[in-house]
Amino acid sequence: MADPKPRPNHRLYLQILRRMSPEQRLRKAFELSEFAQALFLQGLGHRFPDATDEQLHRIYLDRLARCHNRNY
Repeated sequence: MADPKPRPNHRLYLQILRRMSPEQRLRKAFELSEFAQALFLQGLGHRFPDATDEQLHRIYLDRLARCHNRNY
C-alpha cells in the first residue's frame, strides 16, 4: 500500500530514533507528549476564548477522558 502522504524525512527520522539510547527515546516521548498537550490546550483556548483557566482545564480533562474511553 502506498503512503498517502509523502514523508521525505521519515527514513532519516527512524535512523535517528534507532541510534538513540532507551533513555533518550523515553525523554523524547515525554517531550512530544508535553508538546501535544500544549498544542491541545492552545487550541482549546482559541476555541473557547472567553473560558477561564479553570474552565479550560475542565474542558481539557473532559476531552481527554472521552479520547481515553474510546480507545479502551
